[in-house]
Amino acid sequence: MSAINYELIHVCKQTGARYGKLYTPHGVIETPIFMPVGTQATVKTLSPEELNDMKAQIILGNTYHLWLQPGDDIIKEAGGLHRFMRWDHPILTDSGGFQVFSLSQLRKITEEGVHFRHHKSGAKLFISPEDAIHIQNNLGSDIMMSFDECIKLPAEYGYVKQSVERTLRWAERGLKAHKNPKTQALFGIVQGGDYKDLRRLSATELVKLDFPGYSIGGLSVGESKETMYQVIEYTVPFLPLDKPRYLMGVGSPDALLEGSIRGIDMFDCVLPTRVARHGTAMTSNGRVVIRNKQYERDFTPLDHECNCYTCRNYTRAYLRHLMKAEETFGQRLVSYHNVYFLLNLMENVRHAIKEDRLLDYKEQFFEKYGLNDPKNTREF
Repeated sequence: MSAINYELIHVCKQTGARYGKLYTPHGVIETPIFMPVGTQATVKTLSPEELNDMKAQIILGNTYHLWLQPGDDIIKEAGGLHRFMRWDHPILTDSGGFQVFSLSQLRKITEEGVHFRHHKSGAKLFISPEDAIHIQNNLGSDIMMSFDECIKLPAEYGYVKQSVERTLRWAERGLKAHKNPKTQALFGIVQGGDYKDLRRLSATELVKLDFPGYSIGGLSVGESKETMYQVIEYTVPFLPLDKPRYLMGVGSPDALLEGSIRGIDMFDCVLPTRVARHGTAMTSNGRVVIRNKQYERDFTPLDHECNCYTCRNYTRAYLRHLMKAEETFGQRLVSYHNVYFLLNLMENVRHAIKEDRLLDYKEQFFEKYGLNDPKNTREF
């Protein structure tokens, strides 16, 4: 018996987008869904109560960082990650693999696992597929990730093939090490770079292992958006219809829409809080860099169409002042808005899927956001 169960309820007639429900030990999630990232057992600057108010259904914790600080043993002693951070809804944890590969300059990948150095102290560390699962078992998340290697693109075919085969062996080792399959669901991660045959190999072999869900990893790591969408298109057909599909590390508004259209159910990204801390907001009419002088005497809401706490109570002029004064309250307010904006976007996506009009919604959103403009080269 799996810890989770996915129910496919409706497929949009305009696209392959899926509306479904994911049943977990800590509640039901409507999909497709955006998951705010809580790297250090907190979504930066936001409280669990605020996330609950904006109807966040599930958040992420970062295995690598929580292993190093405060330590997974301490979190286990506290009663698990839910109790430790006072979040009563579902939690997903990544395997720590991405941080091992992205944060460490000195590393050695072996069949046993990865030798690397602490990203701050430089201390020697080692993590194996079994270690990654053990840590996540201690954290007590509802959904766990297999340990994998995330390769920056472009990459040589020979190396990617070798990596895919090793990651498959690691996935099998992780399954065997998993102690709590009835309360925690372990996902397999499809790798393979931008090589169609390697994505097929990775997906088909993972499906044979019968994971409760499947992630598509190794994207948003240097490739173009067009390449990312192509990889999704030729990977999804090899994944089961009755299990959730998670596109890792992707969260720009255009990618959320395009990913949903291509049959993805779950997304995550640090983007909304990261750009907020530097004074950039996502609004219904496109990106707003609130630090800019043009907002100095703008006493209107950040987004006229948004009903979040920030937009109901504060003006662009005030937000600009807070950012210029380097007040953390400004970072909190823009972070609140950006996370709310993406959660609301996905709620609209779910409604559009159920009403078989997702392509129409996408065109309307892209037009207002400025994403149909060929001169638009911004990140989101």
